[in-house]
Amino acid sequence: MSTVPPVPGVEIGGLVKRYGQTTAVDGVKLSAARGAVTGLLGPNGAGKTTTIEICEGYRRADQGTVRVLGLDPVRDARALRPRVGVMLQSGGFPPSVPAAEYLNLLSRFHAHPIAVPVLLDLVGLTPVARTAYKRLSGGQQQRLSLAAAVIGRPELVFLDEPTSGLDPQARHATWDLVGELRSAGVSIILTTHFMEEAERLCDHVAIIDHGQLVAAGTPEQLTGTVGQLRFRAEAGLDVDSLLAALPPASLAKESPAGHYVIEVHGAVDPRLLAAVTAWCADRGVLANSLLIESRTLEDVFLELTGKELRP
Repeated sequence: MSTVPPVPGVEIGGLVKRYGQTTAVDGVKLSAARGAVTGLLGPNGAGKTTTIEICEGYRRADQGTVRVLGLDPVRDARALRPRVGVMLQSGGFPPSVPAAEYLNLLSRFHAHPIAVPVLLDLVGLTPVARTAYKRLSGGQQQRLSLAAAVIGRPELVFLDEPTSGLDPQARHATWDLVGELRSAGVSIILTTHFMEEAERLCDHVAIIDHGQLVAAGTPEQLTGTVGQLRFRAEAGLDVDSLLAALPPASLAKESPAGHYVIEVHGAVDPRLLAAVTAWCADRGVLANSLLIESRTLEDVFLELTGKELRP
C-alpha cells in the first residue's frame, strides 16, 4: 500500500519580491521538512528576512508560490495562526507591560497553551516575571520573544536571530529549547548569523545571497569531506612551491597574509603533515599554530558570499 509523503513545513517555489527597482528575493526555491530545523543563512541584505516575512504572511510575494504547512500564508492566514509561532527580530511588545502579564494575555488566545510559570522557568525569566518589558535587558527581551513564539504549542516556529544579544549561558539554553521542540516534532525555520549555531542545530541549511539561493543541503553535505591543515608563518611564502611539495589533489592558499591553509579531500594524511613541516624546514620557516581540522560551515559561507563587509 502506497503512503502519501508528509506535506513539507514550508515549500517555496520561484519566490520573487521587489521593492521599487530593487529585487530583494530573486527566484528562491526551498523546501523545509516537517519536524526538522531548517536554517536560512546569508549576509545582511541577502533577502532572508523578506523571505521569512512572506512565509509568515506579513508581506505578499510578487511572483512564485509559498506554502506553510500546505496552506497559503495570506489566503489561509486564519487557519495558520493557531498552528504557527513567530519570533521577530525586535518589537511587537507593549513596553510597560510585565513579562508574565504579557504571556498570560497571549495564553488566552490559544486552546492548549504552555502554562506561563512553566514557560518562564524554561526561558529563565522567572526572576523578572513582574518586570516591564522596557526594563528587561536585551537578552531577556529576546528570551521573552522566544517564549511568546512557542506558548501556543505551534506545529511550526519561525525563529529570526533567536540568540542575538544573548550571553553564552542563555544561548546554550536556547539551543536546548530548540532541540526539545524538534524532539517534540515541531518544524523550525531559523535565521542566524552564528555559523556554529547553524551547524549545531540545523538538519538542513539554505544559503541566500543577493536574493538567490546559492547552496542548500545538510551541514555535512555543504562542508563535504574536506580536511584542512592550517599554520601561521611569515607572509609572502611561495605557495606554488608549497603546493608542488604536497600530495596530489591538495590545495594551498595564503589567506589572510601570514595564514596558510591546505585542503585535501578526506582526512588529513600524516604524509601531508610531514610534507608541510619538511617544506618549512628546508626554508628555515617555523610553522606556528599548526592546526588540523575539517572545513566548517563558516568556511563554506565565506567562500560562497565573499569576505567583504556588507552595509
